Amino acid sequence: MNSMGIDKAVGATRVVVAMSGGVDSSVTAALLHAEGYDVVGITLQLYDHGAAVAKKGACCAGQDIYDARRVAENLGIPHYVLDYESRFRDSVMEDFADSYLRGETPIPCVSCNQTVKFRDLLATARDLGADCLATGHYVQRRMGPEGAELHRAVDKRRDQSYFLFATTREQLDFLRFPLGGLEKDRVRAEAERHGLAVADKPDSQDICFVPQGSYASVVQKLRPGAADPGEIVHVDGRVMGRHEGIIHYTIGQRRGLGLGGETEPLFVVRLEPEARRVIVGPKAALARDAVILRSLNWLPATEIPAEGRAVAVKLRSVSEPAPARIFMRHDGAAEVVLDEPQFGIAPGQAAVCYDGERVLGGGWIVAAESRAKAGVPNRETTTAAAAV
Repeated sequence: MNSMGIDKAVGATRVVVAMSGGVDSSVTAALLHAEGYDVVGITLQLYDHGAAVAKKGACCAGQDIYDARRVAENLGIPHYVLDYESRFRDSVMEDFADSYLRGETPIPCVSCNQTVKFRDLLATARDLGADCLATGHYVQRRMGPEGAELHRAVDKRRDQSYFLFATTREQLDFLRFPLGGLEKDRVRAEAERHGLAVADKPDSQDICFVPQGSYASVVQKLRPGAADPGEIVHVDGRVMGRHEGIIHYTIGQRRGLGLGGETEPLFVVRLEPEARRVIVGPKAALARDAVILRSLNWLPATEIPAEGRAVAVKLRSVSEPAPARIFMRHDGAAEVVLDEPQFGIAPGQAAVCYDGERVLGGGWIVAAESRAKAGVPNRETTTAAAAV
C-alpha cells in the first residue's frame, strides 16, 4: 500500500486534487506531487461576484482560480477549471435563500461539500481515472476495523470535521485529506519550501457568494420581498417593537435588536416566519435539551441501538461538543437528548456527533425542545411518545 492506502505504485496512482487557490489545497497538491503521485488539479468556478473577483477572503472567485492555475503551472501538473455555477446556484444558493425564509440559519459550506464538491466533483474525478480525490480540509481519514473513519484534525484550531459530517461512507472510501495530521504553521512552512506564490495568502473568511458578509442582501436579491417587516414580541406576549424582516435575525442573537428598558439582556428565542414575528426573551428561554434531526448521516456500520448511543454533540461550528445520547425515532428522524440544556440551538444548523476524536455523523437541526420543561423525566421512558 502506498501513502494514500492504495495498492499501486506511487507513480501509477492518479490523485485528483481539489484546488481552491488557497494555501491549503495548494500545499496538498505540492506534497502529493513531490511524493511522486500522478496529480491532476481541478478548480471549480462556483460563483463570480463582481466584488469577489479581487477581494481577499472570498473563496472560489476569479483571483482564486488564477492563483490555483499559477500553482499548478509552477508544479508542472495538469489543471482544469470546471464551470459549476449552475449546479452551485441550484444546490447551494437557492437552498440558502429558502432556508432563511423558513426562519433557519443555514450553513452553505456544508451544503456545498455535500452536493457540488463531494458528489459532483467526486464523480468527475472518477471520470478522469483518479484513484482518489484529495482536498485541503483539516480532517483525518483513518482506517478502522469497519473501514475508513473520519476523525478530527490534529490542529484543533483548524479542525473542519463539523463541516464534513455529511460525507458518506462511500465518499470517504474515495477521499483523502493529507493535511489532517499537520499544524497550520507547518502547512505555511511547506508552502514556502515549495516556493508557492500563495504561501502568505490569507485564509478564506467569507462565503463565496456573500463577499461583504451581508447575508440578508443576498437573500433579498434571490427572493425579492423576503424582508417583509413584522413585530418583535416578548415570550410573555408583549409587543416590543418592529423589525425589517426575519432574515436579519437568528436564534440566540443578542446584538442589533434595538430594544431597551429590560432588567436583563434579551435574545432571539424563536422565529415565526409565517406570522413574520421575532420572539425574544431572557437567556433562560433559550435552554433546550432535545434536538430533532433530519437527513442523519451515520458513518459507523453498526446502527444506533434502540436504547440509543452515548455521543458528544457539536451544535455549532464554534461550540464545544456536549455530552448527549442519540436515538432513532419511528418517523425516520433522529433525536439527540443532551445531558445538560444548551443555549441558542438554531434550526438549519448541524448537530455533529463524536466519539472522542472520531466523527460518527450528524444531521440537520429541524427543531430544539425543552423536555425538562415539558415534564419529561428521561428519553428511555418516552421513546414511543417522541415518535409521533
